[in-house]
Amino acid sequence: MKTICFRFLAIILFNQSLAQSIIVLDTTPTIELEEVKIAGLRVDESQPFAFTNIDKEELSSRNLGQDLPIMLNYLPGVVTYSDAGNGIGYTGIKVRGSDPSRVNITINGIPYNDSESQSVYWVNLPDFTSSVSSLQMQRGVGTSTNGSGAFGASINLLTDSVSKQAFAEIANSIGSFNSIKHTLMFSTGLLNDHFEISGRLSKITSDGYIDRASSDLTSFFLQGAFQDENTLIKAIIFGGHEITYQSWFGVDANTLNMDRTYNPAGEIYDESGILQGHYDRQVDDYIQDHYQFHWNQKLNTYTNLSLGLNYTYGRGYYEEYKDLWFEQNINFSEENNFSYLGLAPYTIGNNTVDTTENIIRKWLDNDYYVATFSLNTQKGNTALNFGAMFSDYIGDHFGELVFASNASGGMPRDRFYENQGKKKEGNVYAKINHQFDDQFSSYFDLQYRAISYTANGNLKGPELIAVDEDYSFFNPKAGIVFNFNKKNKFYLSYARANREPSRGDFEEGNPQPEELNDFELGWRFTGKKSSFLVNIYLMDYTNQLVLTGALNDVGTPVRENVGNSSRLGIELDGNFNLSSQWTWQPNLTISSNRNHDYYFERDGKLTDLGNTHLSFSPAVVAGNIITYQPKSNWKLALLTKHVGEQYMGNIDSDNSKLSAYTISDLNIAYQILPMGLFKSLNISLLVNNILNTKYVSNGYFYTFDDDYSEPGKITTIEGSGFYPQARINFLLGLNVKF
Repeated sequence: MKTICFRFLAIILFNQSLAQSIIVLDTTPTIELEEVKIAGLRVDESQPFAFTNIDKEELSSRNLGQDLPIMLNYLPGVVTYSDAGNGIGYTGIKVRGSDPSRVNITINGIPYNDSESQSVYWVNLPDFTSSVSSLQMQRGVGTSTNGSGAFGASINLLTDSVSKQAFAEIANSIGSFNSIKHTLMFSTGLLNDHFEISGRLSKITSDGYIDRASSDLTSFFLQGAFQDENTLIKAIIFGGHEITYQSWFGVDANTLNMDRTYNPAGEIYDESGILQGHYDRQVDDYIQDHYQFHWNQKLNTYTNLSLGLNYTYGRGYYEEYKDLWFEQNINFSEENNFSYLGLAPYTIGNNTVDTTENIIRKWLDNDYYVATFSLNTQKGNTALNFGAMFSDYIGDHFGELVFASNASGGMPRDRFYENQGKKKEGNVYAKINHQFDDQFSSYFDLQYRAISYTANGNLKGPELIAVDEDYSFFNPKAGIVFNFNKKNKFYLSYARANREPSRGDFEEGNPQPEELNDFELGWRFTGKKSSFLVNIYLMDYTNQLVLTGALNDVGTPVRENVGNSSRLGIELDGNFNLSSQWTWQPNLTISSNRNHDYYFERDGKLTDLGNTHLSFSPAVVAGNIITYQPKSNWKLALLTKHVGEQYMGNIDSDNSKLSAYTISDLNIAYQILPMGLFKSLNISLLVNNILNTKYVSNGYFYTFDDDYSEPGKITTIEGSGFYPQARINFLLGLNVKF
C-alpha cells in the first residue's frame, strides 16, 4: 500500500518550515500566473547567463514523433543521439560535452532526472513535446534549480497553459521505418470563466533504423485547472508506457562498414555457434506515471507564490535471453553461471552442471515524492526569489529468473538479486536581482543542498551493495550586467555547483562528489531586426565524474573521478531577419575540453598521461537554420548541424575516435486557412539527413587487461562500439484543429 497522503503531508509540513528561507525572480514588474511556478528557475536578459527560450510554435512543425532531445538538436553546444538511429525510442542530449545525466531537467519546476542514476529517460514520456508550452535551456551552471546540479546545462519545461477557447486537435504522421504517430488533444476552454479540462492521448510505433530496434510507445496527459484574477490551481496527471527492443549494443568498426544496421541483441546460437534466430522479447518494458498539483497565487501587486506537489510511480524491467554459447565465447559474462543466478550446481554422472541458458528480467520499481515552494517579489529596482524543495525516493531493484534450460530447484520468477535504494534531498535558495541605475544591475544567488543516500542488498550474483552517504553543498552564484545602451548588454558571472555520485558510480567503486566553478563573460546585442550573443565560458572541475567510454551490463555509461579538468569555450548565437521572408539563425561553439592530470594503467603499469581530451567533448559544434517564409501560411527551413571529431575515452586513443559529421534536415510547413468545420489544417514534412550522410553520433570505448594469452604478461586490449544513425528518411504529418 502506497502511503502517498502521509508522505505528502510530511513534505508540506517540511516545506512550511523552510518557507522563511530565500531566492530571486525576473526583473519584470508583473508575471503571468502560468509562469509563477517556474519564475525562480528561469532567467531573462537582465541576468548574467547564456540561455535559449523555445515556445510551442517553434517545435510544432517538427513535432512528428521524434523525442524532445532531437527537437533541440540545433541549439548551441548541443549534441543528440538515438540508439535506434531515427530519433524514436532511447535518445539523449549532451550540452557543452556534458552527458545527459549532467543536464538538469525540470517539468513545472519538479525534477525529472532519475534520483538514483541522475539520468533522463525521455522514452518514458513519448510525445511529451505535444504537451510543452515553452522551455528554457540554460547553458553552464545557470541559476539555482531543483534536483541535481546542472554540470552542463539545465532545461526547464512548462506544460500546456490554460486554453480560453475549446478545441479538439488530431495530429497524425507517418514516415520511414514504418514510423507512425497518432495524437488526440482537447480542451473544454474556460467553463464559467474559471475552469478548464484538457488532455492528450498519443501512440507512436516505429521499427527503427537499426535491426529490430522497434518502439511501441503510448502516453497521456490530463489537466484540470481553476483560475481567477489572482489564483491558478492545476491538477495534472501524465505518463507513458514504452516497450522498446534493445539496441544499445552497437557495432564494431568492421561491422559498421559492412552492415550498419546490425543488432546482436537477442541472438540465439546452437552449440556450434551457428545463429538460429532472435529472441522476440529482448525488450525494455517500463511504465511511468506522474501526479502533479500546482497552486500559483498572486498576493498583491508585487508578490506571488507557488506550491508544487509531485508523486511519480515507475515500474518495469529489461528482459534478456542469455545465450550460453554467446556469453561464453563472445561476451565473456557470468550471467549464465549458477552462482550469478543463485542456483546450486548439481551432478549428472561425472559431470557437474553449473551453467544454463536463461531468460532474466531486471526490475526497477520506484516511488518519488517531491514538494516545492517559491515566493517571488519585486518592488522598485529589486526582485527577490525564495524557494525550497524536498524529495523522497525509494527504488526497489531485483532480478527474476524467468526461464532456465538447466536448473536445480529454481522456480519461475525466482529473485536472484534484490536491493533497495533510498534518497532524500532538500534544498533552499535565495536570489536577488537589483538594478542600481540605468546601466548596472547585480545578481546574487545562494543555494544549500542536503542529500542522504543509502543502498543495501544483493546487487547481482553474489555481489553486495552497501552505501550510506550524506552530502551537504553550498552553491553561491553572482554576476553583474552592464547596459551599455538599449541594444548592447555585457555581463560577467560566477557560479558554483556540486554534485553527489550516482548509484552507478558507487557500483563501480568509491566515488567522490564533484565540484564545478563556472565563469561566464557575455555580450548580448538586441536590435530591431537582429540579435546575437557572444559568450565565453570557463568551467573548472575538481573530481569531475566523466564518462570512461565503457558501458555496464545494462548499457548505462560508466563514469570515474578524474581529478582536475576544465572546459574553456566561446559560444556564438545569432538570429537575423535578412528580409521580410528570410531568417538566419546560426550558432557556433569552439571549446577546449581537457583532463589535466589523467592516469591510466596500461600493460599493468600506471602511467601519467597528463593533459588529455575529455571524453565525448567535440571541440567544434555548430548549428544553422535558414528559414524562407514567402507567405504567412507556409515556410521552408534548412537545418544544418556540424559536430567535430571527439574521443569516446580519456586516453586519446585513435581507437576511441568518433569522426566529425555534418548533416542537414529540410522542414516544410503549410497551413490551410480556416475553412468550414476546421479552425486550421497544417501539413508538415521533415526530411532528415537530406544529403544521405553516413554518420555516427555516439558510441562506447573500453579496455581490459589480457593476462591469459601470454602467462606472466599483462596486455591492455582496446575495443570500441558505434551507434550509426539513419541515412535519409522522412516524416510527414497532418494536424487538424476543430
